[in-house]
Amino acid sequence: MKLILTQEVNGLGAPGDVVDVKDGFGRNYLVPQGLATAWTKGGEKQVIQIKRARSKREVRDREHALEIKATLESGPVVLSARAGSEGRLFGSITVSDIAEAIRTVDVDKRKITVSAPIKTAGKHTINVRLHPEVVAEVVLDVRGKK
Repeated sequence: MKLILTQEVNGLGAPGDVVDVKDGFGRNYLVPQGLATAWTKGGEKQVIQIKRARSKREVRDREHALEIKATLESGPVVLSARAGSEGRLFGSITVSDIAEAIRTVDVDKRKITVSAPIKTAGKHTINVRLHPEVVAEVVLDVRGKK
């Protein structure tokens, strides 16, 4: 079964890639999850559009990734959230919240890795995978507000 990937799938490909997978994997997992669409002859326009959008937000090369890493690691990213008197947050900090807080660099939220849920105020370390060889360790300073 030929499919066009709409999102990155580990071990399979990146958005815009045309892949050939087993029928069950494509029909039961990739298409229902929104990770791929069926390949058609008219889908070539879609492939070109996805690749164009990906090239705009993609890190160009390793040197560019190192520049972004230096920017991200230059200082802590401050994020405020509602918290109780003990510093425990009402809810948790999500990857979307972190991506929004890192507005200086356009980072895809799927590239952010949080080791454990962030449910307390204080400093936490998160990883941002910028390039296959470059991972930035960002210090996130969560401040509680009432």
